[in-house]
Amino acid sequence: MLLAKSSVLTGGCGASLDFTDPSGETVPAVLDNERLTAEEMDERRRQNVAYEYLCHLEEAKRWMEACLNEELPSTTELEEGLRNGVYLAKLGNFFSPKVVSVKKIYDREQTRYKATGLHFRHTDNVIQWLNAMAEIGLPKIFYPETTDIYDRKNMPRCIYCIHALSLYLFKLGLAPQIQDLYGKVDFTEEEISNMRLELEKYGIQMPAFSKIGGILANELSVDEAALHAAVIAINEAIDRQVPADTLMAMKNPNAMLINLDDQLESTYQNTLYKAKQDKMTNAKNRIASENSERERDVYEELLTQAEIQGNINKVNTHAAISKIDLALEGGDALALYEALATPALGLRGLLRENCDWYFKQFLSDRQQKQEAGVTGLLQKEELQLGVDAANRAAQQYQQRLAAVARINSAIRIGDAEKTVAEMMNPDAQLPEVYTFAADLYQRELATLQQQSPEGNLTHPELSVAVEMLSSVALINRALDSGDVNTVWKQLSSPVTGLTNIEDENFQRYIDDLMKLKAQTCAEGNEFITWNDIQSCIDRVNMVVHEEHERILAIGLINEALDEGDTRKTIQALQIPAAKLEGVTPKVAQHYQDTLLRAKREKAQDTQDETAVLWLDEIQEGIHRANKDTEESERFSLGILAINEAVGHGDVSQTLSALRSMDVGLYGVTPECAETYQRELSEFKRRKMVAGGNGSEWVKHWVRGGYHYYHNLRTKEGGWDEPAEFVQNDTQLSREEIQSTISGVTAAYNREQLWLASENLITKLQACCRGYLVRQEFNSRMNFLKKQVPAITCIQSQWRGYKQRRAYQIRLDYLQSQKDQVVKIQSMTRMYQARRRYRDRLQYFRNHINDVIKIQAFIRANKAREDYKTLINAENPPMAVVRKFVHLLDQSDQDFQEELELMKLREEVVTLIRSNQQLENDLNLMDIKIGLLVKNKITLQDVVSHSKKLTKKNKEQLSDMMMLNKQRGGLKALSKEKREKLEAYQHLFYLLQTNPTYLAKLIFQMPQNKSTKFMDSVIFTLYNYASNQREEYLLLRLFQTALQEEIKSKVDQIHEIVTGNPTVIKMVVSFNRGARGQNALRQILAPVVKEIIDDKSLNIKTDPVDIYKSWVNQMESQTGEASKLPYDVTPEQALNHEEVRKRLDISIRNMRTVTDKFLSAIVISVDKIPYGMRFIAKVLKDSLHEKFPDAGEDELLKIVGNLLYYRYMNPAIVAPDAFDIIDLSAGGQLTTDQRRNLGSIAKMLQHAASNKMFMGDNAHLSIINEYLLQSYQKFRRFFQSACEVPELQDKFNIDEYSDLVTLTKPVIYISIGEIINTHTLLLDHQDAIAPEHNDPIHELLDDLGEVPTIESLIGEGSGNVNDPNREMLAKTEVSLTLTNKFDVPGDENAEMDVRTILLNTKRLIVDVIRFQPGETLTEILGTPATSEQEAEHQRAMQKRAIRDAKTPDKMKKSVSVKEDGNLNLQGKKDKIKTGLKKLTELGTVNAKSKYQELINDIAKDIRNQRRYRQRRKAELVKLQQTYSALNSKATFYGEQVDYYKSYIKTCLDNLASKGKVSKKPREMKGKNSKKISLKYTAARLHEKGVLLEIEDLQSNQFKNVIFEISPTEEVGDFEIKAKFMGVQMETFMLHYQDLLQLQYEGVAVMKLFDRAKVNVNLLIFLLNKKFYGK
Repeated sequence: MLLAKSSVLTGGCGASLDFTDPSGETVPAVLDNERLTAEEMDERRRQNVAYEYLCHLEEAKRWMEACLNEELPSTTELEEGLRNGVYLAKLGNFFSPKVVSVKKIYDREQTRYKATGLHFRHTDNVIQWLNAMAEIGLPKIFYPETTDIYDRKNMPRCIYCIHALSLYLFKLGLAPQIQDLYGKVDFTEEEISNMRLELEKYGIQMPAFSKIGGILANELSVDEAALHAAVIAINEAIDRQVPADTLMAMKNPNAMLINLDDQLESTYQNTLYKAKQDKMTNAKNRIASENSERERDVYEELLTQAEIQGNINKVNTHAAISKIDLALEGGDALALYEALATPALGLRGLLRENCDWYFKQFLSDRQQKQEAGVTGLLQKEELQLGVDAANRAAQQYQQRLAAVARINSAIRIGDAEKTVAEMMNPDAQLPEVYTFAADLYQRELATLQQQSPEGNLTHPELSVAVEMLSSVALINRALDSGDVNTVWKQLSSPVTGLTNIEDENFQRYIDDLMKLKAQTCAEGNEFITWNDIQSCIDRVNMVVHEEHERILAIGLINEALDEGDTRKTIQALQIPAAKLEGVTPKVAQHYQDTLLRAKREKAQDTQDETAVLWLDEIQEGIHRANKDTEESERFSLGILAINEAVGHGDVSQTLSALRSMDVGLYGVTPECAETYQRELSEFKRRKMVAGGNGSEWVKHWVRGGYHYYHNLRTKEGGWDEPAEFVQNDTQLSREEIQSTISGVTAAYNREQLWLASENLITKLQACCRGYLVRQEFNSRMNFLKKQVPAITCIQSQWRGYKQRRAYQIRLDYLQSQKDQVVKIQSMTRMYQARRRYRDRLQYFRNHINDVIKIQAFIRANKAREDYKTLINAENPPMAVVRKFVHLLDQSDQDFQEELELMKLREEVVTLIRSNQQLENDLNLMDIKIGLLVKNKITLQDVVSHSKKLTKKNKEQLSDMMMLNKQRGGLKALSKEKREKLEAYQHLFYLLQTNPTYLAKLIFQMPQNKSTKFMDSVIFTLYNYASNQREEYLLLRLFQTALQEEIKSKVDQIHEIVTGNPTVIKMVVSFNRGARGQNALRQILAPVVKEIIDDKSLNIKTDPVDIYKSWVNQMESQTGEASKLPYDVTPEQALNHEEVRKRLDISIRNMRTVTDKFLSAIVISVDKIPYGMRFIAKVLKDSLHEKFPDAGEDELLKIVGNLLYYRYMNPAIVAPDAFDIIDLSAGGQLTTDQRRNLGSIAKMLQHAASNKMFMGDNAHLSIINEYLLQSYQKFRRFFQSACEVPELQDKFNIDEYSDLVTLTKPVIYISIGEIINTHTLLLDHQDAIAPEHNDPIHELLDDLGEVPTIESLIGEGSGNVNDPNREMLAKTEVSLTLTNKFDVPGDENAEMDVRTILLNTKRLIVDVIRFQPGETLTEILGTPATSEQEAEHQRAMQKRAIRDAKTPDKMKKSVSVKEDGNLNLQGKKDKIKTGLKKLTELGTVNAKSKYQELINDIAKDIRNQRRYRQRRKAELVKLQQTYSALNSKATFYGEQVDYYKSYIKTCLDNLASKGKVSKKPREMKGKNSKKISLKYTAARLHEKGVLLEIEDLQSNQFKNVIFEISPTEEVGDFEIKAKFMGVQMETFMLHYQDLLQLQYEGVAVMKLFDRAKVNVNLLIFLLNKKFYGK
């Protein structure tokens, strides 16, 4: 592709230029002799404009990058990149950080913009930028509108403002100069063409970038001519290149140049000369490529005042920076300060006392810059940052000193809370302090303060102490809460300063600290100190060391046992570290044997040959060995005592020795003491006879299988076998003694046993004798049992004989007394019968109420059966119909309820309309008060509007409505007005009952007008569906309109979802009102309230949000900054296990609560208003009819879009806005609650539309299966919702219903709405009724032309601008709707089939009620009796009396009254006539005996019952609605009172300042002179007020003069246009219209149908010049 720079530069001048394509080949440009056509020249001109604008974009881009040190989007994407305002806000922060702080920039990293696009809050960034420019004083003529940027309506205006801002900042020395890149940058043909198309879309004139300097000078200067002359003089001096002359010219006061330095005159000259040469070169390039006929600006080649000042500032800045560098090199802090204070630098916040801090800071900055490899001097921005940093450091140092002094003072006072408060002061710059440990800080710091030599703690001492004490405080809190990890973390932290911390002793430290903490708390101390913690650690370390030593000792003991060396064993047991108790060296052998046996047993039990004894096992073995030694010694002494006692022959001493517990003998009996003595003496004698060896030692076998050696002489023993041991053979051993005792005791026991068993032997003999006797008795009994049959036979024969004999005697007696027996029997039977009858009769008397109930039940059951026959039978019998025909009568209660219903309807409709009007007026009042606050309208305008809201005006309106009837209004008593009234009643009846007209009319109007028409007229026409009939008709209208819209406007099935169909919007709006709101509340309120009440529920499905909350939680718990990064992507966040865990919990919670909502919705199909379900059915059927190939799922998704997304979803997302829940005054949902509800709604929306989570929501794909399951439930729900009866079946209404209703329909409509409807019908009558014979044409012809408001009200012709005219248009009238084309009772009209049928049925009802018969034919053929005639006459008289009391609106027609005066025979004759006509018309059949009519009457009876039920329900509903509307009206009344008080306050405040009567046109001073302003079109064009004039070139604007003059009316201006001094046109401008356009966001309007002006700048001009704002 060819590069476009040269092709653009060639222009249309025929210049011969060459340029290169990307391949490097030279391509010739337009030849000299080549002539271009006008179209080609125009195309080149447009291309040139696009290229120039691209150059300006590149210039703005590079300048902003230089200011922000940040890369911006490419030139072609810069406009789109600026729309979110982020770069603009950053630019505002660059030159005005006080106004635009970094925190105020919304979406600073543009993450929201990249993810979801523009958000309305992005406009805040643009506003911040505009505020920053206003702060530094940039003239507002350059400012763009917010919508110019956000909506991309006029992006060139934004780039134009950036260029002006750059020049202004360069002049102030706050930013570098913007470059002129025209002809220096390359763009492709495609980029230039795209930009040209984009500029053509804007439809605006390109701003004059080259005139920015001149405009800026004009806006900022006082004497424009003097300034212009001074600037030209400076440019001429620059061209002469004499520095002194240049400096002299710049010192001219008219040039308004500042900060000139004589020493820099040469530098000024060189810099300005170079700048001017560059500008001239760029201007020549531009001139070469543009039309030479273009009007040139003098400043295209001359330096402007702003450019000169900017270059001066640049030179001064460079000189000052060089001085700063010299001061740093020389180490002179004061010289550095003087250089920093140079005005050219404009550094903020310089303080002389901080000069040393500046020196240190800049030395550090320069060193860091050199280390980073960056050469050069410190720049202005770096200097400002350094000054700010040095000021902060100095300030922090002073604040720190003061804070440390306050802390020392608080410590001395002893107030712990104050001490902590002072330490927590950020000025103290101390580590984190915890308030719960205030006493700990106070106590420890007071101790340290007392130990300090100066009596004060320095900041380093405080820092170290606080750091350690805070760690101790955290240890105390962690010990209280049982947080082991935190305790160990603080113990091992170097900050705590604890020594000798061993990781392996972690748990021991924790356990001991827990015990220490508990002990401290028990002693009444809240905290353990640092010394306590260190002591505890040292104690634990010492205990652990001792345990290690003990383990080594245990190893040595086990080794000695294995070696079998008793000496080593006793030495090992005596090691101090083992801390074994009771070790005795003389028991060493027994220790060896005992412990070795214990070790072998342990090895055997554990099946481990290497098993060793532990400390407690060794200690237990030692104790057991010592015990064995003591027992063995006592045992040996006991045996010796027995031997000595036996030898002495002392029986008692021997018995005492035998019974000793030490010896352990058993079976010793005191009675055998002498025997024991004798036998043992004998045993001992035999041993002595054998001769003794005289040995002193005796060996005993003791418990455990060990041998104990005992010395008879010394009476001592041991476990070691003595040397040359010989057993003494004269001593009795324990075994020998026990054997003797056992023998003696056994003999004694046998002897005593026989003596004690004499009684037992006697009992044994008695038992033997009893056994023999029982054996004989059982033998006899067995014999008798075997003979039982024979015994029974004998007994029965004897009893039978006796019974027969007695019976024969009784029978003989009765036969002899036969007559007496018969008489007695008859008397008895008669008595029993009378008794039963009396009992039954008494029973009935006692239960008379129950009997009555049973009879009533039977009768009711019979009536129910008859009614079921009436309802269900295809041909109900005449008898059944006669039984229920009385239900067709209208009782007094019916009339009362009808009257009350009519009255309530009128009041409800009136209240609805009144509230709507009040609400509209209040909304307009809000806008006007808002404009008043912004000083954009006068207070008089607000006051005049507020008067419309006063009750006095309402009363005047009411009086005027009462006078309407007397003055000749629509309802005046004249034939002409009556015909007009009836014509309107006929028209609105036709519109109400035939929905086709209104359905077509809706789509003939724009959507905004159709919506307004629906709200104002259509809902009024149907009385807001206040009863069943009107709801039926309104739904018919919705049905017809929806079918019409789908048929004519829907081309693709998805347009129903993606678009905003008018009918769907109306249906949802209507059913979400009071009617459907209760249904939504019933369905959603319980589950919504449950979600809101669950404070612990926190659903977060964004991994980044979960990650950030987790990091925040960790930091708050640990008190330390997390090492994790704070800004992460969703993928990075999901890499953390904790995030995934929390996400899973949120998903589970969301699924659980979504299930609750889903269950509540799917079971609520019967609660959804019938209207919504019916329209859903119509929508589904209509779409299926138009798109037969669409599947069931596709249709149900669209139904779901209506029922769920449009109807239910908003109520879930914002339940407070739809009155689903009740909030307390001032209460509102929290952010978490709204997020929870939003997440649930999002889930339900995906489920209803069968949409899965993917893409950015891929982390939620785990619940896609759940969404599929939920969709199936929704699908069944949508199918069920569409299964509703048709309108006729639901409401039991057909074409005859209006003919049989008691009252005629009445609507309440305003005069203005009547006129608007009439006008619309006339305008669109051909579209809504193409057929010329359509009834509506006849009705419109009857009405004629659209009447005026005054003619319908009855007033004289009024002024069009009369303020009361609007009030007159709101006058309401009631219209009783009638059908012109079906008027019963008109004798001259031809009776059609419906009228004949209705009259005939009415007469049949009167006849069959009084004359019985099986069929209608039979009744008509049978004459009535006199009694029947009399009864009929009485009933008719009662009816006549009741009709006389009936209101006019409910009275019957004349023909009905005449029929009521006939007798039975007359009625039957008339019935026969009607039947004959109906038979001829084919409506009835005589062969069926006119059963069709009987069936219709039965249907009327059923409908009458349903009508009464609906009427009662409707009364209740209307009463509730009326009450709610009254409450709403009361609220609006309070709002009106509030506004009145506000306006009164404004008036009082203005009155106090003497400005109440001041109007915008009145100026200050005594003479209120009328002022007019004159501007040339060129001047207004420069100001940006005038954008263009059609058919007039911009160079002709100077010949057009606009004159703006205020009129006598407040806020009205007369604008006159003159061309070449000749007045052309006059335009009346209403200030209020301008404000309305501004409010609606309209940026451009037309004057004289030719001149386009900027609305905002025109308002600014009027405010500035006329209102002094």
